Amino acid sequence: MPAILLYGAAFLLYAGLAAHFWRTRWRGADAPGFARWERAAILVPLALHTWLIYDMLLGHAELRFGFGQALSMMLWLAVIIYWVESRFLRLEGMQAPVLALAAVCVPLPALFPGLVSPASAATHSTELRLHLAVAMIAYGLFTIAALPPLLTMEQLLFRIILAGFAFLTLTVLTGIVFSETLFGKAMKFDHKTVFAIASWFIFAALLAGRYFRGWRGRTALRWTLAGFVALLLAYVGSRFVLEVILQRGVA
Repeated sequence: MPAILLYGAAFLLYAGLAAHFWRTRWRGADAPGFARWERAAILVPLALHTWLIYDMLLGHAELRFGFGQALSMMLWLAVIIYWVESRFLRLEGMQAPVLALAAVCVPLPALFPGLVSPASAATHSTELRLHLAVAMIAYGLFTIAALPPLLTMEQLLFRIILAGFAFLTLTVLTGIVFSETLFGKAMKFDHKTVFAIASWFIFAALLAGRYFRGWRGRTALRWTLAGFVALLLAYVGSRFVLEVILQRGVA
């Protein structure tokens, strides 16, 4: 099946499920939990999305990874995290926004395929693909954490933030290590580096504030959203400007 049809099918299935959950769950906190068919139905677009992510990262010798691919992978991970966590916790009201965002983001790689960076061994390397995968896991975790309804379940919220912080730390470290390996020089101190490190410090401060000062509620929300925005600006926002507005490829 052509990839464009898979993108379209995943979009329609996510959108249809989001509309269903909007009608049946969004309005009431006492709404029923998942029916078995609903849980199984989510796996159908998620399976399509998984194949598209695999094809994007490993299915081609030429690696294209721009803002569209990043957002698609972020929401793919967000759906997985939500689906798993909802087996153990009541997360009613989250289905519609998570699936709606997934519907918006799943076709972005087809609509905005990204620009190819100048050919080099680095763009085809396993190290670069691993670095991107670790970074997108961090993005996916923080995407879920940035959705306000999770603040009603603070233990889950901070568990996700802690996991995201661990992957963000790995992202920064692999960026430094692989930059030395691939390019023979330290990681460039550019806008991506500045925003990534800024987000690391914001989430570190949030976790420290939670542990030592008991931060919660609006304070936790403000710090979470600030860190999430900084993280978006580190890669997705800058890639959007360079690829779509300025029409330039970047390394």
